[in-house]
Amino acid sequence: MKKVLLITLLGCTLIILSPLRAQVLPTLDDFWEGRAEWVVEVEDVGLPIGESDTLYRGDGEYWSYLHASDRSAGVIDQCGEPVTFPGCLTLWRSTDGGSSFSLSSPVCLMPCESCPCDDMRDHITAQQYPRVFDAGDKFYLAYEWHAQVMLRSSNDGLNWSDWSYLLTPGGTWPSSYAPCSPVEKIGPHPNIRGEVHDCLVGAPPGLYVEGDMLYVFVAAGSAPGHMCCYKGDRHGDLGALRRCDHDPLFEGAREYGPVEIAEGAEIAAYFDFRYVSSADVLKVGTRYYMAYEGIRGPDALERGMDTQFGLGFARSSEGSIDGPWEKFSGNPVLMPVGFNFGVGHADLLVVDGVTYMITATGENTRGRYVLRWNVR
Repeated sequence: MKKVLLITLLGCTLIILSPLRAQVLPTLDDFWEGRAEWVVEVEDVGLPIGESDTLYRGDGEYWSYLHASDRSAGVIDQCGEPVTFPGCLTLWRSTDGGSSFSLSSPVCLMPCESCPCDDMRDHITAQQYPRVFDAGDKFYLAYEWHAQVMLRSSNDGLNWSDWSYLLTPGGTWPSSYAPCSPVEKIGPHPNIRGEVHDCLVGAPPGLYVEGDMLYVFVAAGSAPGHMCCYKGDRHGDLGALRRCDHDPLFEGAREYGPVEIAEGAEIAAYFDFRYVSSADVLKVGTRYYMAYEGIRGPDALERGMDTQFGLGFARSSEGSIDGPWEKFSGNPVLMPVGFNFGVGHADLLVVDGVTYMITATGENTRGRYVLRWNVR
């Protein structure tokens, strides 16, 4: 279909035909329906491979919150001590429209209560998988500390409140300590033996704010994994959120699939068997879209516990966060299931109508994708 533009110039009318799509930018609606695809726009934006969350601050400036992993060597805490793996929260900045990021101050963003820092009190060794939401009047932060989800708030995105547990018990625990629901149960995995804990609620979180309501997305259970959410008044006690009405929002694959295959297209359908986590949510029209990380591994050789990563998408099927969700039929996206290099943890942004995603572009690079019309 063509759009006709009529322009009158010096008494003559010029008829210019231009593609209708050239006038409209694709959205996640178009991606879901196969009309748009993700294209690498910047191969390497300078962010270390790992888990970040990126916000647009206006005037071409971006902030990316990133935990200081082993690829962020040289980071120290605010007491001056080196940070051990997996690390604390750091702030990376871009002033060139998000094409390149740098860590101007290699110091943990959040101070410790006193020196030296203490992990139980300050979470200095594990402020992992951060998700940050700018609600306009306040910022909210969720991160994982040893599989438990911690919540903080801030007036400026730089100075953060004390932490609150999302829930207790949280993380992983044995059912002999406290019972858990079937959704929270850790089931058998063909390549894991001697699992100590059999309950899970937590792991890499997600975060979304709508009005006065704060939503926190968490992994629940394993083998199969589930995506669950908690909600509550964002102005109230962040440690008093309640489980969303629809539980779970969706679940991962119900089986591991062929044991002898460790990567590639043949195991695509099983990529989110073990874990479903790291949610990042955008609203498009009346629907909510989520990028999430699926983990299938370890493989039969047990080469690390968190292997066989993939990036998945899901969307609300009834236009409500607190309702059933459906998974994208083309999961996993961008690349086949592979070993750990961070593709599953993605940052979604819409800037001036353009939909961007920051995630791994290769084993050693984290780059920026843009949603473009599918020309095939």
